[in-house]
Amino acid sequence: MGSAVITARAAATFDPVGRSVATARAFVRDTLQGWGYTDIVDDAVVLTSELVTNAVVHAGTAADVLCLRTDDGARIEVADHYPEREVPLLGSAVDFGSPDREGGRGLLLCAALATRWGVEYTPTRKHVWFQLDLPERPVGIRSAGPLLPVQNLPVADERVRVAVVQIDSSGAVAAWNDDAAFLFGHTAEEITGRQLADFLAWPHTPGTSTGIAAALQLSRWEGSYGFRGADGRVIPVYGSHLRVRDTGGSPSTVCLLVRSDERAVLQSPVRPPVSDAAGDSRSADPFEVFIGSPAPDDLDGLLQRTVERARDMLDADSAFLLLATDDETELEVRATTGLPSARQRFARVPVEGGTGRYGSARMPAVHEDLLAVPGAVPLLADTGMRSVVTVPLKVEGRLTGSLGVAAEGPGRYTNEEALRLQFAADRIALAVESARLGELERLRRGSLSFLVEASDLLAGTLDRDQTLALMAQMTVPTLAAWCAVYTIADQSSDPTLSYVLHEDEDLIDGLKALLSKIEPPDPVPTPGARVWGAPAKAAHQAAVSTSMRTLERDAPLSMANSTRSTLATAAAVGGETVVLPLVARNRVIGMLTLGRPTDDHFRQEILELAEDLSRRAALALDNARLYSERTAISQSLQRSLLPPETPSIPNVEIEVIYRAAGEGNEVGGDFYDVFPIRDGVYGFAIGDVCGTGPEAAAVTGLARHALRLLAREGFSGPAVLERLNAAILDEGARSRFLTLLYGELRPQEDGSAVLKVVCAGHPLPLRLKQDGSVESAAEPQPLLGVLEDLELYEEEVTLAPGDVLLCVTDGVTERREGTRMLGDDGLAEVLATCTGLTAGAVAARILRAVERFAAEPASDDMAILAMRVPEPAVS
Repeated sequence: MGSAVITARAAATFDPVGRSVATARAFVRDTLQGWGYTDIVDDAVVLTSELVTNAVVHAGTAADVLCLRTDDGARIEVADHYPEREVPLLGSAVDFGSPDREGGRGLLLCAALATRWGVEYTPTRKHVWFQLDLPERPVGIRSAGPLLPVQNLPVADERVRVAVVQIDSSGAVAAWNDDAAFLFGHTAEEITGRQLADFLAWPHTPGTSTGIAAALQLSRWEGSYGFRGADGRVIPVYGSHLRVRDTGGSPSTVCLLVRSDERAVLQSPVRPPVSDAAGDSRSADPFEVFIGSPAPDDLDGLLQRTVERARDMLDADSAFLLLATDDETELEVRATTGLPSARQRFARVPVEGGTGRYGSARMPAVHEDLLAVPGAVPLLADTGMRSVVTVPLKVEGRLTGSLGVAAEGPGRYTNEEALRLQFAADRIALAVESARLGELERLRRGSLSFLVEASDLLAGTLDRDQTLALMAQMTVPTLAAWCAVYTIADQSSDPTLSYVLHEDEDLIDGLKALLSKIEPPDPVPTPGARVWGAPAKAAHQAAVSTSMRTLERDAPLSMANSTRSTLATAAAVGGETVVLPLVARNRVIGMLTLGRPTDDHFRQEILELAEDLSRRAALALDNARLYSERTAISQSLQRSLLPPETPSIPNVEIEVIYRAAGEGNEVGGDFYDVFPIRDGVYGFAIGDVCGTGPEAAAVTGLARHALRLLAREGFSGPAVLERLNAAILDEGARSRFLTLLYGELRPQEDGSAVLKVVCAGHPLPLRLKQDGSVESAAEPQPLLGVLEDLELYEEEVTLAPGDVLLCVTDGVTERREGTRMLGDDGLAEVLATCTGLTAGAVAARILRAVERFAAEPASDDMAILAMRVPEPAVS
């Protein structure tokens, strides 16, 4: 670089993927524009594009791009990590090839466009660099437009107002001038500190073009969008953004905004074609001549540039571009200028609009006066446009879109203008179709990823309310601005509003109140989205009524707040609303309602994605319903197996704690019962069926009911268990062995209690005496459900006042922590600390000891039955 002094530098690394080429172009463009080197931006972007393509596509490595600023120009270096792939040097015998060849074109362009260029090698990298010098020009002269007669100058209001808005690094409004307040109706106090994005109708498709957040990060940006005024209307504006930093180094963005029809105040003039040193004009691509250079990388940018160029070319007041659907039956509005873009974007019109001469979009058409043929161009209804010319965009004979320009005066256009516009449409049709196909591919990949993630989330829950919330959260704001889910309990029920969500949480309550007042949509099983106009109509009526009441009298502050809320809700639901049926197992179980803000429309790709989501969501919602119903049935049946309330026994305290293993289980293999047999005699039982879950619960039901029936028939304890053993064996293959502690309790007049117990293979009951000693209260005997002939006997135990009898299942004694187990001895140690406690306190202490014995939750059923004879009260 000789003696040139480097005054600034910027560097970035790009991954070895195809999309990195576009990212690198944007990086170089933004860097040079930020330095004020706009005269060399185009050449630098072209050369960078070719060299980065060589690195990431042909060499297959990451590309390191370095921009160096000097006083007289800029040097760009592109490095890859494949030094073995040599580059032919200028002046060598290697033929660069034809400009039309794919390979070698980047080096040919360097030789043609750069002031100097070269190649440098290191052991690990290869650098290709080029230097672009600034053209010599008088100081202060950047660019200039042609001299125009006064009558040809752009028309503006008597006083041109330029809104100056400063946005901080978080995207919030930091400054707001008087012209901004006049244009949009928001005062500085109302808007300062709020996110700029909350007020914009930004023409952006996620993943396919520059969004507001990205635009505010660029060093310079110009373009059209909509700004929401205080009255809720979207005002088309043209903006010029400049990113700056203060003396402390903090970045911010200054936005200059004018009404769209006054765009000439801010819009940068198109740079005229550059001539070479000999004065001969370079051969120009017709596409570049019409679109300008550099051409936008994204579809939305290309379409917006197209309508702006078409409007300017025919000196029109507005222009519009529509793209055809895959079946060529409809056209979708994708870009407009001079029209309310937010209202028209993604609206649809038929390709064959009528039977007249100009009824089809497949042929050029000139309308000298729309008042003579009302409805001929539905897009221009109520816009004030009188004359219009439209031409088709075709690729290989297939209709891909329609381009039109319109003027407010009649008779402005003839066949000559139609031919000029058709010539331009033919130049850009292939580029538009290529960009559209690229956008569709990105959308489809994103849609697939979205649906996979949605399916995983929906499959991860069987809770109805959580499924409803997930449905809404997946659609807002990805697919729609707001969402409402209606559910239908059964075929005879009306739809019920079950969940409402809006991207602005402050509007959810107002939206819910509005939807609650209108009839729900009809549950039509026909697949696909259908338009539902009731919410927008109801919101409009509510807004008109509220505004009229406010005008009739001085409204208090509370009414003013209510008015603002109503108007905000009206703006939020004033756009297109669609309903998708939720169909599962050949039945409509609900509706998914999606909405857009004022005058917005859904694009077809979004509706198709929403339809796919609705099918998955409907199945998930129905699965949640079935699970809830079956869980309710299961819990009802399980509760029928539990004993009723524990009876009150004179002079005996009884406490039972029961825990069934498994989520949603109320009854398992362990069971208990305490019941009256006859006057003064009570039966009690605690048992454990082999296994857990429904099969074990069925045996517990058999055992508990059989015990009550046999005991009340007057059989002794051994006889009761022998007959229960026979009933279990009669179950055959469904039988399960059972451990059981059964006894009869008789309170005595002296304050004690006599128990007769039979312990059939069950953990032995423990008796806690007043002196703190613990002993077994029975002997072990054979369990039930294994042997046909049992010889059981009962044992008698007397509980003195203050004594406790503790009965547990093996879920207590077999509680484990690694290789340790609580066991009978550990249980006895805990019981020994319970002297003087009530039966409830004893059971609670045993449970607490079991839970604290191990960190993991218990995996086995558990039952604890504590009986205590209280001590006589001291008078």
